[in-house]
Amino acid sequence: MRVPNSVVLPVGTHVDCCQEEEVKEKRRDIMAKITAMLAERKSNLAHFIDNLESSEEPEFYVDQWERLKEMESCTLTILNLVAVNCTDHRDIKKLEATILEQVKNEELFPEVVRVLPPVYRQVEAAIIEIAQSEEMADHGMVDLQYLLSKLSQCQHLANLGRELLQDILRYLHRVGLLVWYEEIKHLESTVFLQPTFLITMFKLLVRYRLVQQLESIS
Repeated sequence: MRVPNSVVLPVGTHVDCCQEEEVKEKRRDIMAKITAMLAERKSNLAHFIDNLESSEEPEFYVDQWERLKEMESCTLTILNLVAVNCTDHRDIKKLEATILEQVKNEELFPEVVRVLPPVYRQVEAAIIEIAQSEEMADHGMVDLQYLLSKLSQCQHLANLGRELLQDILRYLHRVGLLVWYEEIKHLESTVFLQPTFLITMFKLLVRYRLVQQLESIS
């Protein structure tokens, strides 16, 4: 909901535990709840914005207003839910085919037709090689300047500049090859070449009932 022009494909699992009619009913119910959730979000944002605009001193809330307006402008496209039986390889292939079909949709993803310069592919291949090298730590965290120096050691990337590398990192971040939080001041100089490491860390830190678990420790 916070990413501009997001496209979401809901996936329902455990189809093998349901009757055919039940699957249809659950699909309708889930899509209806998503539609209601989006409508409620839109209404809440409009309400918060209206409250700030009608406050006695709206100039004190400019930052909040701008953030809310930015969130309000974020469009969210919800595709039809795909129901799968995860124990059936054919259903997994069906899900894969659906995803590939959607990402090739130019209306949903205008950038799919963008022709990238060869250097983008060269940097991508070099980064994959660096990430898989034995000298790379398991966490895959590297300093941006260090990454630039490593890439510049490649003969065909000797003239790679920092600005071009940053453009390429933005692209690789969008396609999910790596993670680079350039908008966060404390992380703007760090590139995560192993996104799965972050997922593992979040699973350890962000847990269901974590506060209650911590409070139960004497």
